[in-house]
Amino acid sequence: MYPFKFHPILKERLWGGTKLNTVLGKPIVTDITGESWELSAVPGDISEVSNGPLGNTSLQVLIDEYKGELLGNKVYERFGAEFPILIKFIDAKQDLSIQVHPNDELAKERHNSFGKTEMWYIMQADEGSELIVGFNKDVTKEEYQEHLDNNTVTDLMNYEKVKEGDTFFINTGKIHAIGAGIMLAEIQQTSDITYRVYDFNRKDKEGNLRELHTEMALDAIDYEKKDDFKVSYTNEPNTCGAMVDCPYFTTNYWNITEKTIIDVTERDSFTIFMCTKGAATISTPAGTVEIKKGETVLLPANSKEITISEGDVELLEVYIS
Repeated sequence: MYPFKFHPILKERLWGGTKLNTVLGKPIVTDITGESWELSAVPGDISEVSNGPLGNTSLQVLIDEYKGELLGNKVYERFGAEFPILIKFIDAKQDLSIQVHPNDELAKERHNSFGKTEMWYIMQADEGSELIVGFNKDVTKEEYQEHLDNNTVTDLMNYEKVKEGDTFFINTGKIHAIGAGIMLAEIQQTSDITYRVYDFNRKDKEGNLRELHTEMALDAIDYEKKDDFKVSYTNEPNTCGAMVDCPYFTTNYWNITEKTIIDVTERDSFTIFMCTKGAATISTPAGTVEIKKGETVLLPANSKEITISEGDVELLEVYIS
């Protein structure tokens, strides 16, 4: 039960690019690679260990074998053998579709799935890049539908210019889209349920318009304008900067410049580290692992003390509260 690294699961996307290779060193094979799934238990896309004696063991096998020792007893009681977090790096060379995710109740009823609450940490953004996050005013369902029918739904969107380090919390029901030129880290509930509502009339490589889910989205969307998405956090060196604390995950920011020890004795949860800059050594009583920009490490819940070597590294720490 040492610190685990996993083989990335690379996803070709219509809107993808090459930054996952040129910036993060992922072994992409096409120039439209949009996502690197770093830690996944989504059926059909289950991560496999890339380091140590358990190399090539699937995450699901680890969970089935070690249960609460890996996940944390509290987490295992709540989620059973379903790993609750999906971790990705995303490269948007083009705008993503405008979309929304259903909440737990709707996702369970329609898809027997978790909902999809997520957060974004901007790792790199080209000049002028922006996100769509929510509406720019309160709208009615009828007004939204009218704009959709008239191909003017973008007039209702709230655009946010972004830079490295900006962080956004995307709760279910919030309409959103990642804009062209942005590379980010995404932390989300384990779910692949997305309702695409507008795709700029783009066609796929076969010349077909991509499927939209406009009817299903109508009951999933929160039509109220809310300024609840921008996350502020402390980025002082060697200090835990609280970012997001929601029922589905807790995320902290660490800028490590000297040896740092994190006591997780009372956590009762696995811990994930995503490296967004630099490199470091992460040690627990059960083992040591190197991590560098673009890599992700899963520490089992029985890792009671985590030591991060001195250096110049930025990490996102994720666990279940």
